[in-house]
Amino acid sequence: MLSVYVPQGASLQRIASEPGTPPPEAAVWLDLVSPTAQEDRQVESLLGIAVPTREEMQEIEVSSRLYVENGARYMTATLMCHSDTMTPKTTPVTFILAGHRLLTVRYDEPRPFAIVEHKLARNCPPKLSGESVMIDLVDAVIDRAADILERVGAEVDQISHTIFEPEEGATEPEYKDVLKALGRKGDLTSKVRESLVSIGRLLLFLHNEAEAMKWAKPTREHLQSMRRDTASLSDHATYLANKITFLLEAMLGVVNLEQNAIIKIFSIAAVIFMPPTLVASIYGMNFHHNMIELDWEWGYPFALVVMVLAAVLPIVYFKWKKWL
Repeated sequence: MLSVYVPQGASLQRIASEPGTPPPEAAVWLDLVSPTAQEDRQVESLLGIAVPTREEMQEIEVSSRLYVENGARYMTATLMCHSDTMTPKTTPVTFILAGHRLLTVRYDEPRPFAIVEHKLARNCPPKLSGESVMIDLVDAVIDRAADILERVGAEVDQISHTIFEPEEGATEPEYKDVLKALGRKGDLTSKVRESLVSIGRLLLFLHNEAEAMKWAKPTREHLQSMRRDTASLSDHATYLANKITFLLEAMLGVVNLEQNAIIKIFSIAAVIFMPPTLVASIYGMNFHHNMIELDWEWGYPFALVVMVLAAVLPIVYFKWKKWL
């Protein structure tokens, strides 16, 4: 699908693009979502550039993601998608600056695109260009990453309190559920960090190309500010990843301690019942020869007392040694 955005007064309007009809010359932003071959040709004829394929967008080499070709700047970044669902994922998005137009190529629906579209539809600055639209998009991507990390941080703190400082009267947490929750947070954090790393490289490329594109000084300063924000968010994502790893190890340690406590109980029970079992086994052999206790009137109570003492004495000894 090809969406074309044209400034009209103080707003950026989305204009329907008919198949086979070239986009209007006034368009500053062309958005290709899962484009067809015909839509690729429409855009290529207008901008005079080649639209990268999905396979080319998925390449991870920096030289294949950030380059200049025929006067156009190609920049591919990894963005977050479906971060509010149980199955978050990343998707490559290509930004192409050709002249003063922006072309975006994507195969999913990252939230920042809808945010920027609604923002510019309400109010857009005069003399809007593709460069300013791209700055808004990248800014929205960084803000979105910050929101996700804030949410993950709050949820990880809640899990930490559940493990180490459970509320009084609260039921024991299900370790399986806690481990799953930590695993999901770790996966989401790693995806956000991957996105931030790619955005940081894109901003560095833009910063190096800004002078050649004759961008104004305030815009270059804003680029530098976004680079700092990206670096700080990347550091925060690393901190969260380390914290999640610590909580995973701590959770496994708690599980091991509880398992050891259970094994300890069984071991003590086995030791306690071993002497009475031995006594019962001896008197259960029914050898009358040289076993005078079998003929005693009080032989049976005597054997019971011996078994009780054999069970109690190990408990007393264990408590004295502070093993219990």
